[in-house]
Amino acid sequence: MRVDILSKEYPPQIYGGAGVHVAELVRALRDRGDVDTRVRCFGPPRDEEGTYGYPDLPGLAGANAAVQTMGVDLSMAGDCVGADLVHSHTWYANFAGHTASLLGGMPHVVTAHSLEPMRPWKAEQLGGGYRVSSFLERSAYEAADAVIAVSAGMREDVLRAYPSVDPDRVHVVHNGIDSQLWQHDPDADIARKHGVDPDRPSVIFVGRITRQKGLPYLLRAAASLPPEVQLVLCAGAPDTPEIRAEVEQLMDGLRAQRDGVVWIPEMLPRGEVVALLSCATVFACPSIYEPLGIVNLEAMACELPVVATATGGIPEVVVPGETGWLVPVEQVQDGTGTPVDPDRFVADLAEALTDAVSDTARADRMGLAGRKRAVDAFSWASIGDRTMEVYLEVLGDRG
Repeated sequence: MRVDILSKEYPPQIYGGAGVHVAELVRALRDRGDVDTRVRCFGPPRDEEGTYGYPDLPGLAGANAAVQTMGVDLSMAGDCVGADLVHSHTWYANFAGHTASLLGGMPHVVTAHSLEPMRPWKAEQLGGGYRVSSFLERSAYEAADAVIAVSAGMREDVLRAYPSVDPDRVHVVHNGIDSQLWQHDPDADIARKHGVDPDRPSVIFVGRITRQKGLPYLLRAAASLPPEVQLVLCAGAPDTPEIRAEVEQLMDGLRAQRDGVVWIPEMLPRGEVVALLSCATVFACPSIYEPLGIVNLEAMACELPVVATATGGIPEVVVPGETGWLVPVEQVQDGTGTPVDPDRFVADLAEALTDAVSDTARADRMGLAGRKRAVDAFSWASIGDRTMEVYLEVLGDRG
């Protein structure tokens, strides 16, 4: 059986959780040995066997980003003919999968990592292209033979956003973690290189600077942390100049009040992220939209307790009182995920973080429990097997 995996992100060009998911899923499927797994991704040629890169079309260089994406997708689609099944990830590649399915007659499986209707702030980044990306995603989801949601919370979002999709076609297959790549490995020298004092307690955030990650709420909450606690932000790739400016302003204000505020704006190699996580006391995930949150699994695999928003798929990962804290939030039901009472959310986040750093022995126990949960419940081998079950079910339905 030949399966073509379609994705914007693929190593070495990965900037988010969807790219991590695709890379690990491909590895798990190829390790099975019973499926010809080919990858078609955006960007330059790859030197990995069975993997093909598709650059932007020169003729669309001046077009809206969404139109440029469509050009890459059309380049991919024709090469998928001959596959038994195509599997696309994120709206960036959904159009390629949908078009390939129409051209070649093979089934199309979509994985829901996020949904355009749940991210209206993307209009800041894409302008009118947001309406185009929303159209492409809707068309693909409504026509797909199966939709894989990375959490039960995401499955509910899919059915709410696209009510014409048959619930029987929406399957839950969680994101996963490679517990060998992500494990406790503190390196004080790496911490110091980045301006972090490994002997002081610290709260660490790892993620892109985007509305959904809730970084401004964390910066406001950090003002209430005990003075000895550091805040370490591995935060880069801002969606827009506006969100970057907002974060910089809040950062400047926080640094005027306290020391130990470290901002690392570049995307670090995994080994350095592991070292920083392993030197921290607690991981913060203040997201207002998070289908599952691979970053939480990465932190847990490094034996770090997690303080996270009780939204999306996060409660399926973080067990309050066992592996961390869940911060309650009532959210505006307009697709933005904005807290109804932002001040209350910030105060609750600050209270949970302060509690987390107040007892390092308890934090260590929760970190060990988190590691065990990540290993036991979220291995990529089992996720590869579950994904294959979806493929076989879809092919069986096609007869």
